[in-house]
Amino acid sequence: TGKFSGGDGVVRELEPLRPLVMSILSERRTLHPYGLEGGGEGACGRNLLIKKDGVTVNMGGRCSGSLGVGERLRIETPGGGGYGAAEEEKQV
Repeated sequence: TGKFSGGDGVVRELEPLRPLVMSILSERRTLHPYGLEGGGEGACGRNLLIKKDGVTVNMGGRCSGSLGVGERLRIETPGGGGYGAAEEEKQV
């Protein structure tokens, strides 16, 4: 939030065609992206493992593990922090 919005993150889902070993090294999964000049924080990102039975596991920002056929890795990148203080609404 702020005078100028920082933008949305991106969502990607990966589903392997054969079993594989994956590694993730990412940032801003626990600490929010900061805003500048009075702008608000952006949203944190998430790395999720969606298992065959529908159970979702938060993988955190840094991890390695196996991903089987029928499982999905969902990567939600963080949104950007805003810039500038939000203008107050004018009273009419």
